[in-house]
Order: sequence, then C-alpha cells, then structure tokens
Amino acid sequence: MDSTPDKHSNDFAYPPPPQDTDLEHVWEFAGQRLDSGNFTNAMIHFYRGEMSRSNVWRQRLDATTNWAVITTGAALTFVFSDASHTASILLIDSMFVLLFLFIEARRYRYYEMWTNRVRLMEKNFFVGLLSPPFMPHADWADKISESLNNPRFPIGLLEALGRRYRRNYAPIFLILAVSWIGKTYMHPVAVNSWAEYVARSAMGPIPGWLVLAAGFIFNGALIALGMFTAGLQQTQGEVLSSTTSRWSNFLSRLRRITWDTFETEVPRMARFDSRKQLAYIISDNIEAVSQRLMKELGRGVTLINAKGMYTGKEHGVLMCALEARQKSQLRRLVYQADPHAFVILTPVEDVRGGGFRPLET
Repeated sequence: MDSTPDKHSNDFAYPPPPQDTDLEHVWEFAGQRLDSGNFTNAMIHFYRGEMSRSNVWRQRLDATTNWAVITTGAALTFVFSDASHTASILLIDSMFVLLFLFIEARRYRYYEMWTNRVRLMEKNFFVGLLSPPFMPHADWADKISESLNNPRFPIGLLEALGRRYRRNYAPIFLILAVSWIGKTYMHPVAVNSWAEYVARSAMGPIPGWLVLAAGFIFNGALIALGMFTAGLQQTQGEVLSSTTSRWSNFLSRLRRITWDTFETEVPRMARFDSRKQLAYIISDNIEAVSQRLMKELGRGVTLINAKGMYTGKEHGVLMCALEARQKSQLRRLVYQADPHAFVILTPVEDVRGGGFRPLET
C-alpha cells in the first residue's frame, strides 16, 4: 500500500486529538499539542541556552575593557618612566582605545540580542508562573520567533557606543587626555608660555596647533556622543532608572534642539537614518495641511475619515510616507497650517511606489 501523502493534502496538518484527550491540560502553542509539562521543560532548556549565550558575550565585553585598561597602563608607564619618552605614545594609545570601544559596542549589540530574548521569557513566561493570573503580552512568542528566524540587533550602534563610553571608556579617555597635557607641559622641563606649549605639542611635520585642535575635536566628539545618546533606552540588558532628573531633561532638550537644527539646516547630515517614515496627521484643517504637504514637501497624501471616540467628533486623518530627513519639515508645515494638529511619526521597513523605489525591484 502506497503511504505517500496526497500532494493536494496538507502534509503538515496536525491530526485531530483523540476523543478522550483532556483538552484542558493540553498546551496549544504554535500548532503543537504539547502538555504543559513538556512545554515548560522546553522553555527551561531554551532559557538556559539563551542565558548561557548572554553570559558569554558579557564576558567578552569585560575582556575588551581589560584590553583598554592594560594598554593605557602600559602607555602611561612607558611615557612617564623617562623624561625623554615622547607623549605621542598616548595619542597612539587613544586610537587603540577607540578601536576597543568600537569592538565592545559591536559585542554589546550581540549581547543585547541574547538578553532581549531572555528578558522576553522572564517577563512573559516566568512571571506568569510566579504571580498568576499575570497576563503576558499577546505577541511575546511572535517576537521570540521573529528574533530566531530573522536575528536583528535590538539597539543601534550609536546607543551601544554611547552607553559603553559612559560606563567604561570615559574615564580612560580622560586619563589619556590629562596625561598627555601633563607630559607635554612638564617634560623635559616645564613650559613658560602658551606659545612654547603649542610648539612642544608638534608631532614631526604636524604643527602643534593642529595636534591640539585634533585632540580637542576628538575628545569633544566623544563627550557629545556620551551626552546625546544618554536618553536612548532600547537596551534590555542594563538596569535603567525609572526617574527623570533635571540633568536628563536638559540633555533631552539639548539633543532635540540640536537634531532639529541639523535636520533643518543641514538635511544631508540626517541621511544616516535611511529608514522611511509614515506620518498620521489628525486635524480639523485637512485641506490646508494637505496642500502644504503636497506643494512644499512634495509627498502624496491620503485622507482617511475617522471619528474620535472620546469626543464623538468627526476628524480627518492624513497618511503620508516620507524620508526620515523630512520629519522636521513635515512638523513645521503641519504646525503652520494647524497648530492644534496631532501628528504621529513611525518608522517603516520599506516603502515602494511613486516617489520611492519602484514596486517591482
């Protein structure tokens, strides 16, 4: 007898449960009829595996920091052991430490990927076991499945760089900068004027003023990186404060003002964000808003009729796809047409059609 399944049938269909199956004690998960004991056992082993991965990458983070500390200690020992040793070694070591920071940021993103899965299981599975009737998020299993099928970093490179810089590398770069200044000032003898200090800062054919300017820009860029990424909290592997301090508010406002300026005055600088955006504008002045967006922004607009459930009032909702660098301009145009409008901006993975990439590519 031929046991080959009919090619028109569903080869992967699950057989119906026996009539005497106690469905109340069967775990229906992703189409698998598992009893709760087998499912819990599988989740425990999965959790242990992801936790092991997370711990391994955490150890790799510590290893990179150790490299930076060891090279910095060796450079300081060499430079200050003799007055004739050049301070240029500290500048070279700063480049090595910067390389270690990039390596550690990349490792941190991998660590966050494993930790994100661990946190999803902890918040939605184990908490439910410990504190019933806790209700997990409906899509937690889908998020884990998506992460397994299409692994992606849960945090951006800028957040990873900024967080590792603030946590570990800021003191190292500070020590290197202060040590270079002190070495240049003291050895072989203390300088007597600013002109003499600038002359002593020279590195071969590179004039001293250029070395000082490069050092100022280098350390200033690192400090700006640490400041402007302080409000990013996509990370799952760090304990973040739930309170908002005045300092955090100040950084958030400064970051918003700075990026708005970049988007308005230097739009090309904002193109590092290649994601497309989808805007929803709720307004009672739909005609004026839509005309400004189509004329000045150069984007098509779609009207959706909607009703506010709280007020029971009819509203118009405009839907508009745009480039990330056009966000600031869209907000400005909407505000000019209707200061009371409600705007929602969200990133989208892909936009095809008129004004964007062809649909068939």
